[in-house]
Amino acid sequence: MPLAQKRRAGAIDGGVRFVALDRLHEGLEDELYEAFARVLAASSFTLGVEVERFEAEFAAYCGTEHCVGVSSGTSALSLMLRASGIGPGDEVIVPAHTFIASALGVAHAGATPIVCDVEEDTGLIAPDSVAEAIGPRTAAILAVHLYGQACDMDAIEKLARPRGILVFEDAAQAHGATYRGRTVGSLGAAAAFSFYPSKNLGALGDGGAVCTDDPDLADRIRCLRNLGQRRKGEHVEVGYNERLDGLHAALLRVKLPHVDGWNAARREHAARYRELLSDAVPMLGERESSPCVYHLLPVRLEGRDAIGAALGARGIETGVHYGQAIHQHQAWNGAGLARVPVPRAEAWAAQELSLPMHPGLEPGEIEFVVDELHVSINPGQV
Repeated sequence: MPLAQKRRAGAIDGGVRFVALDRLHEGLEDELYEAFARVLAASSFTLGVEVERFEAEFAAYCGTEHCVGVSSGTSALSLMLRASGIGPGDEVIVPAHTFIASALGVAHAGATPIVCDVEEDTGLIAPDSVAEAIGPRTAAILAVHLYGQACDMDAIEKLARPRGILVFEDAAQAHGATYRGRTVGSLGAAAAFSFYPSKNLGALGDGGAVCTDDPDLADRIRCLRNLGQRRKGEHVEVGYNERLDGLHAALLRVKLPHVDGWNAARREHAARYRELLSDAVPMLGERESSPCVYHLLPVRLEGRDAIGAALGARGIETGVHYGQAIHQHQAWNGAGLARVPVPRAEAWAAQELSLPMHPGLEPGEIEFVVDELHVSINPGQV
């Protein structure tokens, strides 16, 4: 009897987890404990040598001159923008389909997020909609590399450069992804990363970083993240406490050499999903110029919530990324963030369902998910 049928018949216990960090860390325990012991012995818990070494290693990985470790992906976004001179009176164009932190980082910098539409097949920021959304106060465009795939950066730069508009990357979901052979993080004026535990490169808690080739920008972010200090006791700006902890940096250093291998496994799992799902459901469009590293595996479904609930009843964990377009969140209290129509983003919000995706997925688990998805789409099928 096939694995999927055995599980449906109840012959196999358990389901399929959306993310399995324990599998990710298998085989790394000794190195992780050694990193903890190293930090403990040095008593260097905030910034310090582990942070400096991780910053150098991650900058090299991304192909940038500088990396500045901070406390989260959201703080990376806000500090990146503030340090670049973005603030009150400025507008930053953000795709309407993304995690709310992309827009919160803009708001925390004092600027106004203005949403634009996304591409129908990829869910990434749509250059044609960006062009419509540009106004006299537009200071920057935030290209969000959603789901693990890089945006069409050439098209965005073509719009921005003649107008003197800065282009930034939100690379929180795209560690190791590339665009025309260049690694994300090196494609704009600066890039913000998150190291939330479930990311392609995740800490064992919150963490983030900004990568850039601009030494002055990197220096200002270092100052802002550390209470506005140029050096100990010399506060030259009204800064923030947004430092990366030494322990997180040490653990990230253990995991960084494995990211490309984990990304390769994600791509293999995505290919298997595509093979088994065939044309049953719309899957993420992928361009040859920007191969996806599948932080998430999104499909689009009519009746998304009911199908997700049916899968959950069979022990299959799913996610929704994201159930509301940015401008639809109550947090904005009715502020008019949508200057142009965003029907594609709103459709993504209504239909997107994320299937289990992590490097440790087993072939039988993917088969089980796909089999149960077919049954949920077509009730009564055995």
